[in-house]
Amino acid sequence: MSGLLRTIANRAAPVLRGHTVIQRANLYAGPAKEKIGTVETIIGLSVFSLVILGPSGWILAHLEDYKNKE
Repeated sequence: MSGLLRTIANRAAPVLRGHTVIQRANLYAGPAKEKIGTVETIIGLSVFSLVILGPSGWILAHLEDYKNKE
C-alpha cells in the first residue's frame, strides 16, 4: 500500500508544483563605488561585536542569578 501511495505522490508532485522559478543572485565583482572611511569601519565593527558578544556577556555576568533561581 505504501508503494502505491509513493508512486502516486511522485507522479502528482511535479504537476501540483507547477512551473518552478529559477532564482539567480546578482553578484558583481569589482571595486567599491565609494570608499568606507576609518571611522565608519570602526563604528561598524564595534556595533557588530557588541550585538554578537553582548548577550553572551550578559548571561555570563548574571550566571549566579540564573543558578540560584529555582
